[in-house]
Amino acid sequence: MGLSPAPTPGNPPFPAALRLFSAGVIIVLIVGAGLFFAPALVKPRWPWAVTPFNARFLGGFYTAEMVVMAALLVWNRWSPGRLVLVMAFIFTVIVSAASFFSLGYFNFERKAPWLWFLVYLASVAVSGSFLWRARGRPSAKGVTLNSAWRGYMSMEMVILGLYGVGLLLFPLTFGGFWPWPIDAFHAQVYSAIFLAGAGGTYLVRKSAPREELLVLGLAQFLVGLCHPWPCHHRGRSAPDRLDGDGNIVLARPFRLDRNQRHLQTLRRLLVLQRAIGIIG
Repeated sequence: MGLSPAPTPGNPPFPAALRLFSAGVIIVLIVGAGLFFAPALVKPRWPWAVTPFNARFLGGFYTAEMVVMAALLVWNRWSPGRLVLVMAFIFTVIVSAASFFSLGYFNFERKAPWLWFLVYLASVAVSGSFLWRARGRPSAKGVTLNSAWRGYMSMEMVILGLYGVGLLLFPLTFGGFWPWPIDAFHAQVYSAIFLAGAGGTYLVRKSAPREELLVLGLAQFLVGLCHPWPCHHRGRSAPDRLDGDGNIVLARPFRLDRNQRHLQTLRRLLVLQRAIGIIG
């Protein structure tokens, strides 16, 4: 695909300090990915109580984020760093804000919540600092997308952005479209995923270097792939949830409603289209 890790005048390298930070973030994300691959080991150590489906979904996202940060670690230059840092900044700002407004979920007698806020606030500061320093720098030279891809990117950006804003501002209403029961806090945390995706899509919607298209495609592909599809239950049982005291309520019989089935169909289409984009 013509991808080269060597910097060029239009695509200068970031300082080595950012590479060190990227390595530290990847170590943290390995723990987060454990929610998907080893939930029994990681869930008891997570900063707040999570139900099985929420744990798997968060773990899948952190797996995708780990791959994105690995790209920044390897290349460590303006492209794909611009894309990675913008998405990371959006995500960490929103999750940090949602966490501050939901302090009741955290038991600060444990170390995990303190580490959670430390890692996220540090990520906000570092990504925001590097973006501010490079605020006047144009994007690296890239390829111009054809009209079909520009139309698709614009449509995706709008869908992700609108649903992300809805989850953030009206979490209970828009959370009702989620395939399994979620509360306001998790709805707002998940809004960060959609809004970060919308921000990344906005950057590459017309033209972008190939490595940025690859990184965004891989990120969205993995988010869709590493996902606890509720349809696997085929109407037999609902995902577990927490009651008002934070205790897990066992699964109960249920069927997905029409809106939830539509949302899952949309996700499968996004995964398929992203796979086609990566292969092409």
